[in-house]
Amino acid sequence: MQQPKYQLIADDLLNKIQTGVYPQNTLIPPEIELAEHYQVSRPTVRQAISKLVNQGYLERRRKRGTLVKQAKIEQEFTHIIESYSTEMSAKGIYPKTNLLYFQVEKANEEVSKNLQITAQALVFKIVRLRYANKQPIVLVTTYVPQERVPELQNYDLGQVSLYETLEKYQLKVTHVIRKLEVLEADETTANLLNISLNKPIFYFHTQGLTSDERPIEYSIAKYRGDLNSFMIDVRR
Repeated sequence: MQQPKYQLIADDLLNKIQTGVYPQNTLIPPEIELAEHYQVSRPTVRQAISKLVNQGYLERRRKRGTLVKQAKIEQEFTHIIESYSTEMSAKGIYPKTNLLYFQVEKANEEVSKNLQITAQALVFKIVRLRYANKQPIVLVTTYVPQERVPELQNYDLGQVSLYETLEKYQLKVTHVIRKLEVLEADETTANLLNISLNKPIFYFHTQGLTSDERPIEYSIAKYRGDLNSFMIDVRR
């Protein structure tokens, strides 16, 4: 069956967005120009635009026009276990990690509980700022028991994967437990992620467990709400 005119227009507009004819954060032509270009009525153009607005590709701005939105990165770590770099590279996104902090500290109550270690036991605290195509998208603070991987301090975790490093010591993460909250960005988080103060962020707590169900990692990840979405695949 022949597709409706508005669908054909929506498909063409989307193709132009995805190929860069209409770059992100720029305005598409006004409705009257698009109607003339496609030789249709303005309501037909408006219907096509509404479809792309609902799908998250466009955003109507009062008194300005219709803006091409920055596409969100669909994060899949909610149902698969792999390194950040591997997941981003598979999406055609250039990953980068800045190592901000890597020191040995005494575990506080929250950390010791999630790693199932004694209070005040020594842990590696690792803070990393991760980028996608040169934009900061997530700030991650990770804790690993020093006793189980004392050699971890010899690795540059800005350049190598933590999970791949743990595998070298027969500590492969095979099971993760995650808790999600939505919070407002504090001043430090906002500055590092290049967002406004109090903007919403996805706040993940993660326990990484090995095959014997012992925690080897506890992480707190703060994802930008404007650049990330999360895939959740549930089966029965």
